[in-house]
Amino acid sequence: MASASIRYLAIGLVAAATVPAAAQPERVKELATTVCIACHGADGNSPAPTFPKLAGLQSEYIAKQLNEYLAGKRKNDMMAPALESIKAGDVEPLAEYFAAQKPAPGKVEDPKLAEAGRMIFADGNASSGVPACIGCHQENGVGNPRYPRIAGQHREYIVEQLTQFKNGARTNDRGRVMRSLAARLTEEEMKAVAEYVAGL
Repeated sequence: MASASIRYLAIGLVAAATVPAAAQPERVKELATTVCIACHGADGNSPAPTFPKLAGLQSEYIAKQLNEYLAGKRKNDMMAPALESIKAGDVEPLAEYFAAQKPAPGKVEDPKLAEAGRMIFADGNASSGVPACIGCHQENGVGNPRYPRIAGQHREYIVEQLTQFKNGARTNDRGRVMRSLAARLTEEEMKAVAEYVAGL
């Protein structure tokens, strides 16, 4: 009987250590409104164009990025202070929280540039070997668990990430594919794709 009791106690402790996001609303809300809010907004709709919108991103993708920041595989000076407050057990609940938020719509500021970006997004650039973005990020940029939603993302952030992939500064995320792709994009093509994506 004693061994059975110990076994059930152990099972209970394991279950308690893996509390689902729904059971951690206070902790998640606290992090969102005190740690994440400055850059990403409390609902994940970042007001600053240099910081990504997290609202509506796939939870798998958000969790992957947070885990790689915590492991030092991805680095960003602005994220460093926030990471001091985020523990491994916060990753999944935070990812699910932001994934569940409604993404604010973006808007096109330069229709002509956006049209050029639409063509690259849909068809790529055969002459330079750039594949279509739609192949990974899906129609309308909604993405999937492997490749993130980029619809409505800030144009400045998109350009910055493409630039980092191109110059090798960002290596953590589907690095080989994105580095190869970005290496073939001109600066103007990056801006065009970012303009189109921002309006999705």
